[in-house]
Amino acid sequence: MLNQVNYNPDVLDCLANLSNEEVFTSPKIVNEILDLLPQELFKDKKITFLDPVTKTGVFLREITKRLMEGLKDEIPDQHERINHVLKNQVFGIAITELTSLLSRRSVYCSKNANGKYSVCEEFETEQGNIVFQSVVHSWNGEVCKYCGASKKHYDRSSEFETHAYQFIHIDDPKEIFNMKFDVIIGNPPYQLSDGGSGVSAKPIYNHFVEQAKKLNPRYLSMIIPSRWFAGGKGLDNFRDNMLHDKRISKIVDFESSRDCFTGVNIAGGVCYFLWEKDYHGDCLVVNSIGPDQIKLSRSLNAFPIFVRSNKGVSILNNIFSQTSDFWEKSTYPRNPFGFVTKDRGDARFFSNSIELLSSQGIGFVDRDNVKKNIEIIDSYKILIGRLVPSNGELDVDPADGYRVITNTRLLHPSQINTESYLVIGAFKDKSEAINFNNYIKTKFARFMIRLSITSVNVTRSCFQFLPTQDFNESWDDEKLYKKYNLNKEEIEFIESWIREVKIDDD
Repeated sequence: MLNQVNYNPDVLDCLANLSNEEVFTSPKIVNEILDLLPQELFKDKKITFLDPVTKTGVFLREITKRLMEGLKDEIPDQHERINHVLKNQVFGIAITELTSLLSRRSVYCSKNANGKYSVCEEFETEQGNIVFQSVVHSWNGEVCKYCGASKKHYDRSSEFETHAYQFIHIDDPKEIFNMKFDVIIGNPPYQLSDGGSGVSAKPIYNHFVEQAKKLNPRYLSMIIPSRWFAGGKGLDNFRDNMLHDKRISKIVDFESSRDCFTGVNIAGGVCYFLWEKDYHGDCLVVNSIGPDQIKLSRSLNAFPIFVRSNKGVSILNNIFSQTSDFWEKSTYPRNPFGFVTKDRGDARFFSNSIELLSSQGIGFVDRDNVKKNIEIIDSYKILIGRLVPSNGELDVDPADGYRVITNTRLLHPSQINTESYLVIGAFKDKSEAINFNNYIKTKFARFMIRLSITSVNVTRSCFQFLPTQDFNESWDDEKLYKKYNLNKEEIEFIESWIREVKIDDD
């Protein structure tokens, strides 16, 4: 039974999130992020901190606590110390008027910085150093020139929230406080609705990171969705810049957002990072999976794509040391025979017909109408769906294991398919096709594919890490683990990460 007398929860742990776009950060996670910073910063009365996206004030509150402890020797008087810290060192930009009041209440103990109950006596204005200014989108045609918001969705009357955030709707963010900040830290809004949701919604967090860099702080740390690893949806340039930025010294990655935010499911997980102006080197990547952490210092751009898994990196390095022959070149591009998804073929069989497989079943087309990859019409072909299971498995709990690909399908000679399916192998001999089909279902093969999946779509590039085998012989996991000299720990990781499928599961 709960001891009511001793139960004293932190109110900032008890707030419900407004949505998956604007997620409140728990004090626990905030302190884990603050632990990334050099702790001597909190002993320097000249260091300045900015949260440009404050929602509850939790970052500013926890920073203030650390400064109050770290400056005890330099400013012994507690009253003088709190006035100095809040007036000269801690600053915030709220994302709404409501969050400005909540943040001031968390930091100043009063919704008005100059109010009767404020713990700081140095402010002359109600806002103090936690400011909010209502701004509007700057429409350039149908989109905002600053954040890319859709005019259709966000050109609203004043009684509705427009999500025009002050920090990113200004050319020069220095104008807001007209001062230099040593540390910029926070949890920005994640996305804007553009008619899509989840991984389909328009990301916005990248603008906050880029804007913060313009202020050239000594340290920058933000917690953001990990979907930037994959790029796409306007994130390609942001991803490339981040992966080539040698000033990122650490990334802590939660593949399941539930390990970071209780009760919040953010497809693809979340991460927080530390960017240091004077650092140049490899990044310490931390995979945080439940209670476990797997750490590896490495270059973020060592491979053509960002490989998220540290253990995957070590396995990949092992594979690359033994072969340079990978299956990507043997996989066919989207729409292999020139028939789009809506094509169904004819319901009747006629002279020179071949079968066309679509998502709706079998139809018939004239062989002479096939204009692409004619040479494999009479081969045995292995297909998979173009979408990976469970919306790309970006929202799957890693503890449940990944399936990675849909069920495979074997097409015989004189059978082709629409672009609903991806042809991942073509063979003249049926036994080779069957051996490949069994190979692609091994945990080893699906693990290698999983390492290169960066979106909800399966493309030929997803096979860039899958080593080619001699398909005159059959393959199973035990044989593959032995061939590539995988150790016990690596094998156990693959076995736990990838879900079992049946060989006859076609």
